[in-house]
Amino acid sequence: MKNGFPAGMKYQQGSGLTMMIVALFFAGLLTFALKVGPAYLDDYTIQEALENLENIDGLSEMGPAQVRGVINKQLSVNNVRGFDAKNITVDKDGDRVLINVDYEVRNNLFGSVDTVVHFQHEYEFKGK
Repeated sequence: MKNGFPAGMKYQQGSGLTMMIVALFFAGLLTFALKVGPAYLDDYTIQEALENLENIDGLSEMGPAQVRGVINKQLSVNNVRGFDAKNITVDKDGDRVLINVDYEVRNNLFGSVDTVVHFQHEYEFKGK
């Protein structure tokens, strides 16, 4: 026991470099989650707003611009910013309303590295 370590502890030491690499790895994961996470939360809110269109009376009589206006109101109430209504296409087929949402969110991760998250949803509603 002249080396100053308890029995078996010599092989269980971690180096400073290993600890720094582990810390940088988890810091990178946290940064990634903080940059990409809000895009997924906003997409979840957009999905809820579109699914709530089923509860609106007279949806099949509305024009595409009116449907977009209703969606924009719901999104502004739910504090979804940066979403463009141009990403929503509304098609009418008789009493059916077909809504397609196709958009992407770009975030700067660090330096010249960006993240791109693409979302695409389709909804079909029948008139009441």
